[in-house]
Amino acid sequence: MSATWTFVCTTEELLPGEKKTAFDEVTGAGIVVFNLDGALYALEDKCSHEDFELSAGEVQVAEASIECVLHGARFDIRDGRALCAPAYEPVAKFPVKTEHGGIWSRDDRDG
Repeated sequence: MSATWTFVCTTEELLPGEKKTAFDEVTGAGIVVFNLDGALYALEDKCSHEDFELSAGEVQVAEASIECVLHGARFDIRDGRALCAPAYEPVAKFPVKTEHGGIWSRDDRDG
């Protein structure tokens, strides 16, 4: 678990419908942060079906989902749950905050 917040980008760099990636400075976990109409969400940047970057996929803003380009698994951006096969397990959801004009996230999983 990381107690250290990782800078992702400035608030101006993440417009509605966009995503940005970073790596947790302590755990090394990939993080992808999404802006859905001004609400920010952060997930682990790894498909739960295959070890592949979710950030390579396309965001469906109307459905609040992202599709893994490898096998087509889709995940809810708001909570990380798998929406269709071949993924059955959720991806980790991480906390996200804005502070001093920046967007920050961290891997808050135990172990």
